[in-house]
Amino acid sequence: MTEWDAARFDGFEREGWAGRADAYGTGFAELTAHTVRPLLDAAGVRAGLRVLDVGCGPGRVAAAALARGARVTAVDASPEMVRLAAAAHPGLDVQEAVLPHLPFPDATFDAVTGNFVVNHLGDPVAGVAELLRVLRPGGRLALSCWERERMRATAVFGEAVAESAVVVPPGLPAGGMFLRDAEDRPQAFRDLLAAAGAAGTQAAQEAWTHRVDPDRWWRDVIAGTPLTGAVISRLAAEEVALVRKAYDRLVSAFAVPGGLVELPAVALICSGTRP
Repeated sequence: MTEWDAARFDGFEREGWAGRADAYGTGFAELTAHTVRPLLDAAGVRAGLRVLDVGCGPGRVAAAALARGARVTAVDASPEMVRLAAAAHPGLDVQEAVLPHLPFPDATFDAVTGNFVVNHLGDPVAGVAELLRVLRPGGRLALSCWERERMRATAVFGEAVAESAVVVPPGLPAGGMFLRDAEDRPQAFRDLLAAAGAAGTQAAQEAWTHRVDPDRWWRDVIAGTPLTGAVISRLAAEEVALVRKAYDRLVSAFAVPGGLVELPAVALICSGTRP
């Protein structure tokens, strides 16, 4: 997959999540949960608002919005994630829907959120434009993504693959196009929202450490994420061992007492309004 093909990337993403919902919900979702509150704050979510949470995964953002008294609809492209969110949060209006085509009329919602969703889209501008379409004029949209340079919690996997010099299985994307070559990622994130039609864009940074057992984190990421999971799970056993050795060395730099590691995590939260 050397020449960018948005439709093919979207297809890979949808297929890649098959069989990963439970692992994501108990593993990687512990990392992404940190941005739930600032994401809802950026979208101005409060009691009485009609809120759409897109790419809801196991439903943590949607549940937190419900706790604020909002009227919440959640959607995800993965039927497994839809079932997971519905089971975890009885009464939540959760539906299957795939960006950039949402089954809602124009201006249906007062606020829209998406926690680490935009980086999984083959055409991010089209996806954000669709989110703005279902947002009422003056309503707020808030999205999160990883800040690549200092996001060590996931970078250690890519670096371990590179360090071990294994051959990445063919047919896999190097990652989405979202902010791939951006030098100023906060500004590029704002520019993306503006290109899709948002006004008054703002970008903020969230930094924290993910405290976790390194063996568990290895399993969480491989079992619960589509791209890294596909890369490593398709390697031969001896190649996986080489990657694991490199991973162990890299995460050892973040070791803390008790056999755990504290991995730096950094995210960007970008928001804007529909004019």
